[in-house]
Amino acid sequence: QVQLVESGGGLVQAGGSLRLSCAASGSIFSINAWGWYRRAPGNQRVWVATITNDARTFYAGSVKGRFTISRDNAKNMVFLQMNSLKPEDTAVYYCQAQMGLGDYWGQGTQVTVSS
Repeated sequence: QVQLVESGGGLVQAGGSLRLSCAASGSIFSINAWGWYRRAPGNQRVWVATITNDARTFYAGSVKGRFTISRDNAKNMVFLQMNSLKPEDTAVYYCQAQMGLGDYWGQGTQVTVSS
């Protein structure tokens, strides 16, 4: 059993910053890659960023240059630094851990950006 818990969401004004964290616990053998996704109201969940086990990073075009994904392998954690936030970044953000036995998801954390 693997559990993922996100934290760090909240309300911020446009142009501001937030840092999301996600911690994995339980029967963790090897996390091959981490991902962040988000779901805006009325929309489907979409991919935001990925970091592989060799620290390669990939970003959706809408966040590239503003968001930074990082990981702490020793603590089984992933982070998402979000700068220059825009109202369209408002969504529930989910972390994902890709492991050999499958993908695991957190419960999500709300990010609201006011204009």
